[in-house]
Amino acid sequence: MRVLISISALLMAVFLVQVSTGTLGPLDALSGLAIGFSRTEIGMIGSSHFVGFIFGCFLSPLLIRRVGHARTFSFVTGLSIIAVLLHPLWENLYFWMLLRVFSGIAVAGAATVIESWLNAKLNNENRSRYFSFYRIFDMSGALVAQALIATLPPAEFMAYSLVAIFLCLSFFPLALTKSVQPALPDHMNWRPFLAVRISPIAVAGVVIVGATGAAVRMVGPLFAFDSNLSSAQIGLFLALFIFGGAISQFPVGFLADKFAKRTLMMALSLSTVLISAIMQFELVTQFLGTYRYFILVFVFGMATMPIYSLAATHANDLCHTNDMTDLSASLIFFFALGAIASPILAGSLIDSYGPNSLFVYFAILHIALFVFGFYRVIRRPVIHFTKPYRYIPRTSLFIAKTVKTLRGTHND
Repeated sequence: MRVLISISALLMAVFLVQVSTGTLGPLDALSGLAIGFSRTEIGMIGSSHFVGFIFGCFLSPLLIRRVGHARTFSFVTGLSIIAVLLHPLWENLYFWMLLRVFSGIAVAGAATVIESWLNAKLNNENRSRYFSFYRIFDMSGALVAQALIATLPPAEFMAYSLVAIFLCLSFFPLALTKSVQPALPDHMNWRPFLAVRISPIAVAGVVIVGATGAAVRMVGPLFAFDSNLSSAQIGLFLALFIFGGAISQFPVGFLADKFAKRTLMMALSLSTVLISAIMQFELVTQFLGTYRYFILVFVFGMATMPIYSLAATHANDLCHTNDMTDLSASLIFFFALGAIASPILAGSLIDSYGPNSLFVYFAILHIALFVFGFYRVIRRPVIHFTKPYRYIPRTSLFIAKTVKTLRGTHND
């Protein structure tokens, strides 16, 4: 309990950051519709966030080593507040894209600060347990963000001001904490293609998950809007995707300790294809009506979100311990590459072929992953590992240090 109290400021900070940044993506999508942006243009705005995310992943460790954790958090959060508040002042596509680059930098920077600070306060015996609390607060903030979407009027200064207020509130916990700031390692190697050499199927998995997740978060509101869902239903639609992915981590983790991780990745991809196909069935529409969106997106989240952890864990199984930090950086790089391209493509498909094309797009992505996985199983026969499955978040490069420590604890 004493440890939990000591890290409560960090947990509250990540919750408030997630509430604000998790609201901004769907709010931008719905605001873009209200302003008159095309679906493709809204996808470009969403993609810009992940461009900033890549920059933020590599800029934030440099900032932390220069000015420390608290000042870095203040800088990146302040940058995000400015970006949020500037949205209503000029409703221009390229201006909004630039603002989302800044917000992406801020998200990566805030995650790096909080995760590294949290990691420094824990030890090998309790790190896994308390990082689970971190993920609970993180995902709870994301769920609250989707609920806010139901109450915020698109393209209104008031809506963006509320998002900025949550960001301002995130200053308070870290400003008042007595915790001593930790230090990051002196250097971090940058080998973006290391993951390709270690595990091509892991790279394919994180790219597809990045493409799928970014399209749901940034273009999913457009699908829901074009499917005649209300604002409250759009928020529920997005929340169920996150909730489904959260609760599936436990059964997938149990199965990953029993079966080959590549086989599970293929099974989950095949499940995603099946769910995407069911979404198109007229019979399902007649039988379930609007409820089909909520049921299927919940199961869709259960099937797609654990693929990242499976891919990363599989790659870690094949990786030397000394390369794990660089491997995590490489996987996050490929995840962001998939996330950058996907909202633009998904938005273009909805513009050209209507909302149902979004799940056709998801089916194509996961068919490709299934086929490539089958090829890799033939190319490199299944190897059975005894290392346990870990839920590996895809938030910042610093999380690699935590994963490395946890694995070292297990091996000891």
